[in-house]
Amino acid sequence: MGNVGLLFVGAVLFMNGLLLLGKVDAKAGAVFNLFIGALQVLTPTYLIFTADNDPLKILAASGIYLFGFTYLYVGIGLLAGLDSTGVGYYSLFVAIAALGYAFVNFRLLKDQPFGVIWLYWAFLWFLFFLLLGLKMNGHLRAYTGWVTAVQGWVTGVIPAGLLLSGYWKHPTEIAIALAAFGVLAFAGLWPLTRSRQPTPAARAAGSVSAPT
Repeated sequence: MGNVGLLFVGAVLFMNGLLLLGKVDAKAGAVFNLFIGALQVLTPTYLIFTADNDPLKILAASGIYLFGFTYLYVGIGLLAGLDSTGVGYYSLFVAIAALGYAFVNFRLLKDQPFGVIWLYWAFLWFLFFLLLGLKMNGHLRAYTGWVTAVQGWVTGVIPAGLLLSGYWKHPTEIAIALAAFGVLAFAGLWPLTRSRQPTPAARAAGSVSAPT
């Protein structure tokens, strides 16, 4: 069930990246965030209730709430035209928590690929803190939009597809490939987006933009 949720995390990240780039209307993006936010609250609740008091299963499921509440917060904020500061500082909390979940995956769950993926998410949520909480706009919006869209595929859609189809194998090699790709791709995107200014559609997305 969690893998199905991960698939739609990838979908909403891709959508939110396009929203930041001015390709998706804010209200249209808000509705999709509400759909996925509801899913990502129901999913961990079910997983926790069926975990048979296994502390590691409960711990693994608890991180999904970080996604669910983010998407609900963003969806409501976009529809209501709220200021982005609340989402931005919540994103700082999530970024710090994501570092903890990365440690949990590396050390307790022995899941190296998802340890790296949680580091991806920590980086992304920190970008949203800078963009929405500290209002560091300019080219950071385009950079964050591209990082969000790319992470939708790399941390959501592709891993979910491999897990659901039984092709998620060779975890050490996957973790190394993910780490190398993240460093190269996100470092490479920085100079490519520096000359890009926010489009009118992106600026019109509202004071709350869509994080992960």
